Amino acid sequence: MTTILPVCVVVPPRVLLLDLAGPVEVLRKANLLQAEVRFEVSFVGPRRRVGSSIGLGVDGIAPLPARIEAGNMLVVPGSADVPLGDRRATADDDTAAEQAIVDWLAEVVRPGIRVMSICSGAMLVGRAGLLDGFECTTHHADTAELAKAFPLAKVRENRLYVEDGERLSSAGITSGIDLMLHLVANAVGPAVAVAVARYLVVYLRRAGGDPQLSPWLEGRNHMHPAIHRAQDAVAADPAQAWSVEALAHVAAASPRHLSRLFNEHAGMSVSEYVSHMRVALAQELLVGSRLDMEAVAERAGFGSTRQLRRAWARSHGLSPSHFRGEAGQP
Repeated sequence: MTTILPVCVVVPPRVLLLDLAGPVEVLRKANLLQAEVRFEVSFVGPRRRVGSSIGLGVDGIAPLPARIEAGNMLVVPGSADVPLGDRRATADDDTAAEQAIVDWLAEVVRPGIRVMSICSGAMLVGRAGLLDGFECTTHHADTAELAKAFPLAKVRENRLYVEDGERLSSAGITSGIDLMLHLVANAVGPAVAVAVARYLVVYLRRAGGDPQLSPWLEGRNHMHPAIHRAQDAVAADPAQAWSVEALAHVAAASPRHLSRLFNEHAGMSVSEYVSHMRVALAQELLVGSRLDMEAVAERAGFGSTRQLRRAWARSHGLSPSHFRGEAGQP
């Protein structure tokens, strides 16, 4: 059966269009690539129609609902101070609409409802008192203002995104895509997130100060496109016989240059990265299937169970069989 994950996008006046369209496009593509989870997106706000950052109107916005059910995620995009073609910093009626969003957030959000802010949307979430005691971030130009306005919030700088319990926040504009890709990876698996990222011609990244979110994202704390191309290829099919030469072709770099780039930016060699991805796949197979150890090793790209155990021991305290037992698999 398909699991429905409701996502309610709150549309403020002068909405930064990329804040809204980028993350929702991630969800649209994720819905097309798999049937396990369907992200059910709705758009709400205090007005049926608002202007956007680029001067284009956004219409068909539903009214703010009186109640939000547990399990929903609210997404609050940022706003442009001065939209394209409009010299006014803000309009008086925009101030009233923003306050209506703040009041609504304060009223409807309760435990069980996740709130994601994108860029300056954190200011509206903060005004509703929903960042107090939580780690959060926003656009680098606004972090000082956010920290000053909401001293109880734990504002983090130089972060792509921050997840703290039921509060999620991203930095400027395109990092909303990074955060939504992270959520897709958690909901339906990293392979789908990798496929969505490739479709959008972006790369799976994680914030530098974050704990490692997934073994699939290990070595991703960089912005070098050639390495990301190679990493995307390996993550999509770890069991393939990836040589340095084959990945150099994918990355459009020489084998020697790719090896140097991997060590410099990913903090590991090409062969170490391939091994990490195969161990990550083996881990999923151990938890999510009843395959015997030989079949797990083969599916993950290892030549034998001995190779699997040797690679596994470099990153796990328990053996593969003990790990499976701890995970509740026979």
